[in-house]
Amino acid sequence: MNVAAIDCGTNSTRLLVADHAGRAVDRRMTITRLGEGVDASGRLGAQAIDRVLDVLREYKEVIDRHDVKRIRMAATSAARDASNRDGFFDACEQILGVRPELLSGDEEGRLSFRGATTGLDPSEGPFLVVDIGGGSTEFVAGTTEPDGVLSVDIGCVRVTEKFLHSDPPDAGELSDAMVVIRQHLDDVVREVPSSLEARRFIGLAGTVTTIATVELGVPYNDEQVHHLLLTKDAAEDVFRTLATERLRDRVHNPGLERERADVIVGGALVLVTIMRYFDFAECLVSVSDILDGLVLSLLD
Repeated sequence: MNVAAIDCGTNSTRLLVADHAGRAVDRRMTITRLGEGVDASGRLGAQAIDRVLDVLREYKEVIDRHDVKRIRMAATSAARDASNRDGFFDACEQILGVRPELLSGDEEGRLSFRGATTGLDPSEGPFLVVDIGGGSTEFVAGTTEPDGVLSVDIGCVRVTEKFLHSDPPDAGELSDAMVVIRQHLDDVVREVPSSLEARRFIGLAGTVTTIATVELGVPYNDEQVHHLLLTKDAAEDVFRTLATERLRDRVHNPGLERERADVIVGGALVLVTIMRYFDFAECLVSVSDILDGLVLSLLD
């Protein structure tokens, strides 16, 4: 029996089709920027909705080809913040035949933790799993099960739209953004004190995999990136390079998708600030994330 999970996030819409054992059959990602402008307007834009619906039609064809029996679609930060999400959910349901689930930050974090830690040796823990999204970032601490979860309103799109207005961002913009990110990390430590005990930092989602790919200097490949150890020095080097380039130059970095180039500095700033704050020397990059957690929930 094949199952499918769709993650509709602030910056991208992703699909994972898996077999009865949870092994990936087809994994896809499309930049759709559903959360564009949501922070300011409180609503999903018509063009953003259309971009997602077009991708869902493509994904439905893939799902049908793989004879999928069960589907679960999750919507996260952008939909949580939008007053018009019900109309968007109606349109998604018409295409897929299932209604999207609006996940809380806690639910999102727990699913990400399950996906990221499956197959890892618990002796490497405790883990701090961090899912850097477009509108929010989830922090989950634990070893075999989460013992603390917090979702905070920082992500590559939100940080970019709020703070990084120059091309390239100027030092003041980067500094102001970092101050706010660190304030959110203070919240993480207060609400999830076990985050300070983590031995292994696991980074998820497009910002982290993109920075790892840029560091490698090759086109993106799941197998090359999954469980790559990204050092703090390497992450800092990539951040400095991207943050000092104009957008027209930044897009030429190998491994950086053109559609992500305008928000990658914001995402990289979140990543390096986390590594500095918690004094992590390296990040275990994981391709397995909330999608894998959703798939596993379908197979329970």
